[in-house]
Formats: sequence, structure tokens, C-alpha cells
Amino acid sequence: MKLYYSPGACSLSPHIVLKESGLAFETIAVPTKTHKLADGTDYDSINPLGYVPYLVLDDGRTLHERPAIVQYIADQAPDKQLAPANGTWERYKLQEWLNTIATELHKGFSPLFTPGMPAEAKDMTKTRLMSRLNWVDGELAGKNYLLEAFTVADAYLFVVAGWSKPVGLDLSGLSNLGAYTT
Repeated sequence: MKLYYSPGACSLSPHIVLKESGLAFETIAVPTKTHKLADGTDYDSINPLGYVPYLVLDDGRTLHERPAIVQYIADQAPDKQLAPANGTWERYKLQEWLNTIATELHKGFSPLFTPGMPAEAKDMTKTRLMSRLNWVDGELAGKNYLLEAFTVADAYLFVVAGWSKPVGLDLSGLSNLGAYTT
């Protein structure tokens, strides 16, 4: 199994999950600016979408979306309990969290990393993002994890919440999220 990743990007989430799973895997770094792999290969010829993460199985099958990748990995190592069993209420709650993190948080941070984004647009983005992070903070009250125990959703939230510092988003008032990310 190969995981194509970029340091600091959201591909850290499946990287964490792979480490936690104990499964054998290889990582291949994808420079975000050049898309040229260490061997000179153009990454876009491997993954036409051009982004990470990208998981390539030994039989050649591929996955390119974080929620699908991390659930696939978790299901390959069920003894690690990185995801609740399929068909359970808890699995649907996990999927709810993965989708919330992907659509409301991850994509919420994206404009803040966009070069040339006007300051007014960044301020509006930060305001919206903080409202979502405030909600997450409340959901974490009295809890160590999003669900009963550490799951693939926790790896994803940890990565995305970590982007607050590089984009200048002050999370100091979010005590539950602050404790969660340290």
C-alpha cells in the first residue's frame, strides 16, 4: 500500500491512521508546488486530480478522499478499533464527524491558505470558521475524543485544527479544543 502525501497537508490524517493501524505501507512525498516526485515523475500522471492524500493498494486500486481512505484503513485493522463497526449507529456518527470536518472545517480553512486572498475575505472566512470551531469546542466538553475512544475522525480533526496557528486563527478561548489538540 502506498500513501502519497505532502507534509503539513491533510494527508497527515491518513498517515496517522496508517501508523495506528500497524499495517505495512510506503509513503511518497508530493511537493505541493511542483508536483514532481523525487524520481522526477509528474504526480498528476499518477493522480489526475493532483491533490493528496492518494492511496494506492498493492493490487492497483486507488482511493483519493480522506474519509474513504481512513475508513478503509480502519476496516483493514479491525482489532485496532479505529472506526466503529459498519452498520452501527456509532459508525454513522463517525461518518458525520468525518463529513463535518471535511466540509465545514477543512474547506473552511482553504481560503486562508490561498495566496492573494483579500484581507476582507479572510476576515469573513475566519468569522465563519470560528463559529464552526466554537461548536466543535462545545461538542468536546467533558470528552477526550469525538466518540467514545480515539477514531480516524480524531486524527483528521487534530490535523485540521492544527492549521489555526499558521493562518493566525486564535483558538485560545476554545478550552476543550485546546486541550484536545495538545
